[in-house]
Amino acid sequence: MRPEPLPLTRGQRLALTAASLLLLSVATMALGPLISGSGWWWLCAFVAAGTLFGGAGLRAVRVPASLVPVLEIVVLLFLLTLLFGGSTSFALIVPTQDTFVHFGELFDGAQRTIQQQSVPAIPVPALNFVLALGVGVLAVCMDVLVQTVRMPALAAAPALVPILIPGFIIESGAEVPTLVFSAASYLLLLRIDVRARRRALLAAAERNDETGGTTVIPPARVPIVSTLGATLGLTAVGILTAAVLTASTPSISSSLLLGSGAPATSFARGVSPFIDLGRDLRRPDPRPAFHYFARDNDRPYFTVLTLDRFEGQAWGVTERPVDADNTVDALPLPDGLDSDVSATEHPIDIVVDEVRTTWLPLPYPTRQVEGLSGSWFWDAGSLTVRSVDADTGGQRYRATWLEVDPTPSQLRSAGGRAGEEYDDFLALPDDAPQVIAETASAVAGDAATQYDAAVAIQAFLRSSAFEYSTEAPVEAGYDGGGLDVIARFLEERTGYCVHFASTMAVLAREVGIPSRISVGYTQGTSTQERVGGVQRVEVDSHDLHAWPELYFEGVGWVPFEPTPSRGTVPDYSRPGAGDAAATPSPASGSASAPLSGRPELDPDRNLAGGNGSASPADSWWFRGGVALLLVAGLLLAPATLRAGQRASRRRRIARGDRPADAAWDELVATARDLGIRLEPTSTPRAIARRLDEREGFVDDDARAALVVLRDAVERERYGPAEPSRRAGAAAPAGRADGGGAASDGLVDALAIACAALAEGESLLVRWRATLVPRSLIDRARPTFGERPPVDA
Repeated sequence: MRPEPLPLTRGQRLALTAASLLLLSVATMALGPLISGSGWWWLCAFVAAGTLFGGAGLRAVRVPASLVPVLEIVVLLFLLTLLFGGSTSFALIVPTQDTFVHFGELFDGAQRTIQQQSVPAIPVPALNFVLALGVGVLAVCMDVLVQTVRMPALAAAPALVPILIPGFIIESGAEVPTLVFSAASYLLLLRIDVRARRRALLAAAERNDETGGTTVIPPARVPIVSTLGATLGLTAVGILTAAVLTASTPSISSSLLLGSGAPATSFARGVSPFIDLGRDLRRPDPRPAFHYFARDNDRPYFTVLTLDRFEGQAWGVTERPVDADNTVDALPLPDGLDSDVSATEHPIDIVVDEVRTTWLPLPYPTRQVEGLSGSWFWDAGSLTVRSVDADTGGQRYRATWLEVDPTPSQLRSAGGRAGEEYDDFLALPDDAPQVIAETASAVAGDAATQYDAAVAIQAFLRSSAFEYSTEAPVEAGYDGGGLDVIARFLEERTGYCVHFASTMAVLAREVGIPSRISVGYTQGTSTQERVGGVQRVEVDSHDLHAWPELYFEGVGWVPFEPTPSRGTVPDYSRPGAGDAAATPSPASGSASAPLSGRPELDPDRNLAGGNGSASPADSWWFRGGVALLLVAGLLLAPATLRAGQRASRRRRIARGDRPADAAWDELVATARDLGIRLEPTSTPRAIARRLDEREGFVDDDARAALVVLRDAVERERYGPAEPSRRAGAAAPAGRADGGGAASDGLVDALAIACAALAEGESLLVRWRATLVPRSLIDRARPTFGERPPVDA
């Protein structure tokens, strides 16, 4: 990277840095339609500001231009460590080997959350990490283009990255206001660069005039009218180009973000959960899924996901965006449940063994889940729980399960049509096979209530007329849960849970009862092991199951068990339940599961999940401490930059690199920090007279120190070039060329003069000078008085 022929002043570089930050921050807003909330944007803006102004600070202390981008990447790494490293870092900002391992886990989690979430996505930590990393890298690229290679027009390239991303995901692409503000920010950056170049040319011309050279420059001021048309035209072209690009790029539907078409969430593909479940049940060797410790002899079913959308050929999950407010620390009561229905809470501890899915096995309904690793959210319709950045692998959690136990009389009195919001749970295609309507009429046509109709349908399917088989549907070619499959199943009368559950759900809709299907696990098998007096229950792939849930107003969603030889028939659904002479149905009861199944429920099992307990970063005090450190870092940043600048000047004095110039610059900067007004065009002698009027310079030592600094800088700036190198020439007093004693003299004089400047100032003024140094925003690079070129 070659040095710039027209160097910029510190103020001009800060202006370009601020304009670059504005452009990148506004362009990042284009991701707003894809991500919920605004916290992620503030995080990205903080990382971009830290990276860009970190580069500005490095240039202020005269770090070689070729090293600035490398060190900016180091600054970005420190910021990411501070924000995401947690307890893996040293002193919160220095990464360790564990930090990079954690970053890799966050990156993998970001890939999963991109596959699993729909838009707008919840900004979970893994997604925030990738956003911060991406914006930080874009900030480094933009800074190189604007500040190092001095081609700010190319800054549009990194700014277009976040602007174009929405066009690949949603059809509308980036929002028009974002395009307008991005174009305006880009033009502002170009205008600041033009003004900076013009001022640099003017300064160069003034120096050439003094040395007899010639420079052709543009006019110092250009009429606004002459540039207004070009500015507006460029704005219109920029907006039109961005709009065309975002509109022409192929978009990815939100269903693809949920993973349809990919193995991560095959349940979104409708028939897939049924086919996969059947394939699992047909595998010969069982695999452990999870185990749980239940009190009071609790043996619930475990719902993984709920299929509530039926389109005739397939059952599927209604795709709803994940709501960031639906955290699992508190789940609502289930829909339709009245207070007079018996409902008791039971804690249940669950340990996942091998099943790996983004949906959490839970009894329905659950009120609270504790101990999960990752970000998990409940669905407003089904109360199922899913993750956007983790899976069930290695999870250990406690669920508070609400056991709902309605009586037959309550279910009978809960008849009547449900509200309009449940119409979707009654939907059936108009071209349904005739055998479905005929069967529903024959089985439940004479039922007095909807509850009696449901009991009759369940008893019909569990009767000896039907046979349980996982092989027959595959051999006969009617596996699945669509209407044609159900019609064939009613003729063949052999199948497994998929067929029984889907048939009862469809027959229930036929007679006017809202229905849906749950996919998950039955109760499992008790073991002899006890922990704390609580029995351990094993659940494996043999326990995979599907069952229907029917809605009754006042009770809510009620599970039924139509599959013979599987599961347990609820007491309220047995024929004759509630009658004085009620006896269990011969077809009811549970039997051992057939020896078949697959190792895992979900085909996304190959995705690795994060295990382990919550990190210290999950506690409120740790997050609060990090927030305080961030605020403190922002407040101390100017003071840190000023301290670095002061140290750099002292090093120049020590090594003899224009030492008097460095000492004078530090003196004037100290005066500026204390609020002393000095004209940028004043000579060192005029500035010395202005400072000599201060209260602190009544002392002879202070005045003498000021004179030493003034005379030294005048000799260095305006005297002959390097007289100490001429044969026989002695170095003038006060110059560092004469040896270390002269350097020490400048250092001592600078210390005395700076102390005199602060004499008489209040403590508030001194603190302000330290924390908010005004000299950092000085627009003039040759700090007070142009330095003429030194003759060779």
